[in-house]
Amino acid sequence: MTSRRAFLAGLMAVAAPKPSWADAGSPRWLACAREADGAYALFGLAADGADTFRLPLPARGHAGAAHPTRPEAVAFARRPGAFALVLDCATGALIRDLTPPDGMQFNGHGAFTAEGDILYTVEQRATDSRGFLGIWDSAYRRIGQIETGGIGPHEMLRLPGGGFAVANGGIATDPADRTKLNLPDMAPSLVYVEDDAIAEEVTLDPALHFASIRHLAHEDGTLAFAMQWEGPAGQVVPLLGLHRRGAAPILASAPGPEQALMQGYAGSVAFSQGEVAITSPRGGRLHRFDARGAFLGATPRADICGLAPCPGGFLTTDGGGGVLRVTGGQARPLGLRPRAWDNHIVTL
Repeated sequence: MTSRRAFLAGLMAVAAPKPSWADAGSPRWLACAREADGAYALFGLAADGADTFRLPLPARGHAGAAHPTRPEAVAFARRPGAFALVLDCATGALIRDLTPPDGMQFNGHGAFTAEGDILYTVEQRATDSRGFLGIWDSAYRRIGQIETGGIGPHEMLRLPGGGFAVANGGIATDPADRTKLNLPDMAPSLVYVEDDAIAEEVTLDPALHFASIRHLAHEDGTLAFAMQWEGPAGQVVPLLGLHRRGAAPILASAPGPEQALMQGYAGSVAFSQGEVAITSPRGGRLHRFDARGAFLGATPRADICGLAPCPGGFLTTDGGGGVLRVTGGQARPLGLRPRAWDNHIVTL
């Protein structure tokens, strides 16, 4: 009898449908926010910008990593942080609370492999901000780590052809309060990781060593990277870079007065149908470029930062609770929420 029950249970397990993102309301994007009462949460957003779910977070969330098939997301603390929560977005259950090894800190971003069997977390060593990618298996157990070849890594991005890109911001920070410790000597870089090893490294002209490489997007073989200027205040510098493997990076800017309005800060970057955009919450601007770096135009919006591709253009969020679609440079509101959206939108 016992063996028969076990056999039937096995058949039922095989026949039972595996949970998918449809069980979480079929969100198209994920985003963290601070709510009106001061609480923090992770939200799913539908194609029309409506909420599909809300999951509470213990503190400010920065970005997340979405499993490619299962309705699971990893919400990361703002860098450098000590929590990364693996959440079942269909049920709201906490699957696992990830903790970095002693002496390590999470840096706000991570990514799954295309199959979803491995999670990489962006980390730094607390004592010197040396960069690492933590490696976790499908049950979210720590199985190793690799170096990123730089200081203060921030975002990483899975590439369509395999491997990952990692933005080494170059900034060493105090492990307790994020005080920047090495600005005169900072050395940002962009690296490509294949088979858990660095396959290519890209650096900028030494005159731009204050340009911290922070965020990444990819389309049709071109990697876009957004930068934040840590040099003399008021200096107008490029905030967008474009790179193809084996070539020199191309830096893109708006005309001088418009570029100055960005205040040296690009908070997010995204591609959409041959266009690439960056946002500046400090400048209240979205800048659009073509895939060769030619400036296409600016869209003003106070405290804009979150950015992701959507049909016909870009989805954006801001600190005032706005969710907007930008098409041809024109912003159309999709909704206004009683919350302050954080810096990023994660595309599923």
